[in-house]
Amino acid sequence: MTPSGEPVDPAEPPDLDMAVATLQANMGDVRILLKVLVDQLVDAVGKERLRVERAGRLRRDNEVRALEVTMGDDDYRAELDGSSLRCSIGHRSGGIRIRSDQVMVDQWLKRLLGSLQAEAAHSERARQALERIVIGGST
Repeated sequence: MTPSGEPVDPAEPPDLDMAVATLQANMGDVRILLKVLVDQLVDAVGKERLRVERAGRLRRDNEVRALEVTMGDDDYRAELDGSSLRCSIGHRSGGIRIRSDQVMVDQWLKRLLGSLQAEAAHSERARQALERIVIGGST
């Protein structure tokens, strides 16, 4: 079910603009946004493609300082910068990073969700994680 109570059609791709707006509206605190993304993305992309940097060195410090997700030839990085996020998308060719662009948070989220959506077309795990991110739900 969508937040408005409508049934989800698995064959219909989610509206990424609405998903980004919902994520940003529900996650006013960027620290919470990073933690939620980590919790949701680990199911979708696995630990091998998700790198998480924690704020402290102690195990009990669970605050996320930065995350980087590898999807195909792109690396999506979001890093705390005071009370805001600094987001970048790097592109690799032949295993070598050839470019890295700074982008706004909404642009970063939309491109990340778009890559996840493309992967969801052939991965049940990615599809379920994308649904949880877009419409909410438990991990």
